[in-house]
Amino acid sequence: MPSMLTAVPPTVAIEIAKKRVCVVAIGRAAGSPVVDGFAAEPLPENAVVPSLQGVNIADRQVVAAALSQALERAGLRSTTRAALIVPDSVARVSLLPFEQVPARSAELDKLVRWQMRKATPFSLDDAQVSHFVASKTLTGVNVAAVVARRDVIAQYEGVADALGIHAGLVDLASFNVMNAVVASGSVAAGDWLLVHLASEATTLAIMRGSELMFYRHRPAVDEEPLSALVHQTAMYHEDRLGGGQFARVWLSGAAQGLERARQEIGGRLGVPVESVDIRPAASLRDAVAVSADLLDSLAAPVGVLLREQKAA
Repeated sequence: MPSMLTAVPPTVAIEIAKKRVCVVAIGRAAGSPVVDGFAAEPLPENAVVPSLQGVNIADRQVVAAALSQALERAGLRSTTRAALIVPDSVARVSLLPFEQVPARSAELDKLVRWQMRKATPFSLDDAQVSHFVASKTLTGVNVAAVVARRDVIAQYEGVADALGIHAGLVDLASFNVMNAVVASGSVAAGDWLLVHLASEATTLAIMRGSELMFYRHRPAVDEEPLSALVHQTAMYHEDRLGGGQFARVWLSGAAQGLERARQEIGGRLGVPVESVDIRPAASLRDAVAVSADLLDSLAAPVGVLLREQKAA
């Protein structure tokens, strides 16, 4: 198709998390992706309260001011369009098995909504529902259904709107950490596990190559030890997916407790635990000190930008 008829993928991504906002810009150098700009700003306690319902952005003025400062520091103040990454806790994700996916997207949408009605604690009339084929199985396919309240998503979009930025797409943090791992070429033969730790919740995902086989999200208030969550996931992998030892285990979002989380997960699984690192997929233009916190901040925003550029 002529370029004028092709949607231009975003080159800037914004992530709004419980404790920080960050912005990332991706460009190209010698034909390869490169991080052109980056900045993160901390947020005060309870300015953002990620949840499925209710008030998530408790102080939009404070969050918008932090985002404005991050854009200024990254040299991105003139940004008018961006991808927006929101916490996993704002959505309900389910893997739905289908023997066959309807040819018409409207029919699939109707089936997904019908199945999700019982699993969603609010009316789907008030929800945004999206879905995609997550994986293929011997008996059909698994469709990942993502449901979030419109008014909750609107709160995050409202932060960008306050600065004149249109959120062209909105997606979850963990999905795009997965994208970052796949884009980095780090997908090994065999199944791999992602453990994504946020201050308010833990997300675990089992991947088979680039296919999503299992997804589990647990709020921190459930007070299940990380080792127990990992053990339960490993048992599901063995009993339901016919898996053995994971080929690789990736950890993100644990900058402040990296070594403890690494030891807890590695001790339970007997597999070395690696931090998600976007540098094989997108180099850093500026010579900066690379820390665990920096890599955590970059993972999801870079993941969504690389995915969109590849899709285009």
